[in-house]
Amino acid sequence: MLRTLDIRDMLLIDRLDLDFRPGLNVLTGETGAGKSILLDCLGFVLGWRGRAELVRKGADQGEVTAVFDLPAGHPARAVLDEAGIPAGDELILRRVNARDGRKTAWINDRRASGEVLRAVSATLVELHGQHDDGGLLNARGHRALLDAFGGYDDLLAAVRTAWTARARAGKALASARAQLAAVKEEEDFLRHAVGELDKLDPQPGEEADLDARRRQMQAAERIRADVARALQALGPEGAEGAMRDADRWLQGAADRADGRLEGPLAALDRALIELGEAASGVESALDALSFDPRALEDCEERLFAIRGLARKHGVAPDDLAALAGDLRTRLAALDAGEEGLARLEADLARTETAYRAEAARLTAARQEAAARLDQAMAAELAPLKLERAVFTTQVTPGEPGAEGTDTVAFTVATNPGAPAGPLDRIASGGELSRFLLALKVVLARGGDALTLIFDEIDRGVGGATADAVGRRLAKLAEVAQVLVVTHSPQVAARGSHHFRVQKSVAEGMTTSRVVALRPEDRVDEIARMISGAEVTVAARAAAQELLAG
Repeated sequence: MLRTLDIRDMLLIDRLDLDFRPGLNVLTGETGAGKSILLDCLGFVLGWRGRAELVRKGADQGEVTAVFDLPAGHPARAVLDEAGIPAGDELILRRVNARDGRKTAWINDRRASGEVLRAVSATLVELHGQHDDGGLLNARGHRALLDAFGGYDDLLAAVRTAWTARARAGKALASARAQLAAVKEEEDFLRHAVGELDKLDPQPGEEADLDARRRQMQAAERIRADVARALQALGPEGAEGAMRDADRWLQGAADRADGRLEGPLAALDRALIELGEAASGVESALDALSFDPRALEDCEERLFAIRGLARKHGVAPDDLAALAGDLRTRLAALDAGEEGLARLEADLARTETAYRAEAARLTAARQEAAARLDQAMAAELAPLKLERAVFTTQVTPGEPGAEGTDTVAFTVATNPGAPAGPLDRIASGGELSRFLLALKVVLARGGDALTLIFDEIDRGVGGATADAVGRRLAKLAEVAQVLVVTHSPQVAARGSHHFRVQKSVAEGMTTSRVVALRPEDRVDEIARMISGAEVTVAARAAAQELLAG
């Protein structure tokens, strides 16, 4: 609910403090007194589009502050929370317009963008008038309005749940199809690559082992011939044979050498022992260096095959085994893909059937609610002198979505036999205002969080029709705060709180101000609305009768 509105240096207003209350608040005043200025200022602080030049002549800047009550659960709290703005029991909107045109807004003393300001204000105030191009005239919102009137939240929830399940199943199927299509494009490659890898069966660490063995065999091949020649030089055909011949010759001469050969013979024995150990070691080394030449060829062939396959797939040799596992998995997915698609297609068909069933139930409920809404509108239109008009809520097939498969539009035919069309195209200005009022009364529900503003919605009507407008505004004010700018005494008399907008000129400066009227002042104001500038006794009596009535 709008509690206060403070205006400083805006248009014709130098300083104005207004306190609003629950119920029907009416604003009256002579033409040109500044009623539209008041709405311009309220629209400015709410972030609505309006006049470009708002700052009062001679002032550096204009400022408007609006304070709203913000009960728990109010829709504005969600907007504030998303914007990171703290919310208490009251909401303070303040907006400044500098002389150079710059506009700055604050919400609860936090700087706020125009986007956030408009998002918050959409949960606070709703404007209805002859030039209203949103709200009830916005066909995109008609379905939500009908749903709120119908009160079938359980059906809506069921449709949303079914739509979510359907969307999830469709997404899973689309993803599986895309994956399968991608895999199918490389099916030949996968089968060839897996076959090639399975045939080679490379193991982690194998490339390093093969490289080490290859190096060993290549080294052995280079030195084995020299080792063999050395062994031959040490053996019976070489050093060993010569030394044994020397030993034999010395043994034969030792008996005649008077012991002179004993030392050399002993040394020769020791040398033969060392020579034997050397030959044995060389022979062992030669055995170790022995290999099958084919083993080197096989080692090199496998090593080069592993390295070639690694280069082909752009991975390290040790990662070939993991690559093989990944390719096998993708190939298995391909082989099992068709079966998986069949299951996902069945899931989608099942969720689609469930969604269509829930959507059909919702359509039936909407059609029933549309009939009730049309009947309620017919009852409201007759007292507003629109008894010949036919209001119709059209429920037609639309694109499937989370809210069902229906498109809803409010249409009207102003005369029997005339074609029906959208409200804003068929109804004239005065008729449109009354249609909007009737529709708002029918759609209103207790605890409405919005402050409803009606800007001269009674223009062009009088007498019993104006009285009917006033009664409906008063009825609407029972469930929501209503502000109405009016020229109709019948409407003004229905107000719970009455404000008069008046203009004055002082020292060559024109200003507008708003005065909260006492009961006795209301009589004079309504009498002025009845009779004009000169308030007659009859007009005063008529005003008293309207206020009593």
